[in-house]
Amino acid sequence: MQQLAQTLAPDERARAARFYRERDQHRFTCARGLLRTLLGGYLHCAASELQFTYGHRGKPALHAPFDQEQLCFNVSHSRGLALYAITRGREIGIDIEYMRELNDAEAIAERFFSERERAALRSLHPAQRHRGFFTCWCRKEAYIKAIGEGLAMPLDQFDVSLLPDEPARLLQVAHNAAEATRWSLVELAPATDYMGALVVEGYDWHLRCWRWSD
Repeated sequence: MQQLAQTLAPDERARAARFYRERDQHRFTCARGLLRTLLGGYLHCAASELQFTYGHRGKPALHAPFDQEQLCFNVSHSRGLALYAITRGREIGIDIEYMRELNDAEAIAERFFSERERAALRSLHPAQRHRGFFTCWCRKEAYIKAIGEGLAMPLDQFDVSLLPDEPARLLQVAHNAAEATRWSLVELAPATDYMGALVVEGYDWHLRCWRWSD
């Protein structure tokens, strides 16, 4: 923990300190420190040297001169697990969710899912709807993170696949017929009871996964 904390910039240390719970402070410090360590490895520089810039919705990117390698990245964490996605020259979004029990999953779906997604969710056997809900939510989160809009993008304005016999896909985006063809979507299985999704710009890429080890 101390080694990771030493890689953080002053503004990141201040952000960590603003968390009320010590556990959340540690999680932020670990997540950001590991991100710096991974990016520093790709760029062959010290993790503490990296500088970040932020998009209009807060999506981080490498600041000059560290952007010359065109590395794009995204991070997600849930219940003590984190996923890091790194690409070169293409936008990317990733999400991980612990599939906890939700008493209001149906109400959340009615509020945030598209009509097509709600119909697909209702078509599932009741025993499958819990996983179907998180499949849909995770894929939608990964897409809005890839485009850098966050929750400013209405979640009911685009459709993702969620049925177990369908391939993972961004199906359509309202008012933009070509948008869905720009992105590829992959389901991830990071651990038992966790759902993951990865959205990457384009199709001519290969996925390689590693597990961080101390």
